Amino acid sequence: MSDASIDEGAVFGHDPEAKRKVVNRLKRAQGQLAAVIDAVEGDAHCRDVVQQLAAVSKALDRAGFLVISSSLKECLLNPDAEGSPQPDELEKLFLSLA
Repeated sequence: MSDASIDEGAVFGHDPEAKRKVVNRLKRAQGQLAAVIDAVEGDAHCRDVVQQLAAVSKALDRAGFLVISSSLKECLLNPDAEGSPQPDELEKLFLSLA
């Protein structure tokens, strides 16, 4: 998905701090995933690989929950905004991460 296909306001509204936090979490996950790949390629111990995978998974989950939280806040603040997600849609998104 390209940056041009994302309506920035639809995800973060007017909350650049939330966007910054999500980007930081995703970059952290990216670095952790690179460490997992290096560990597998280097024949690391199973325990080390699983610990790194758990860290990647947690970082991605937290980023996802933050995206949903930001969307929920935007939905509550501007319920009639064009493209604003409906509560049932947000619930489904939330449950997809649970």
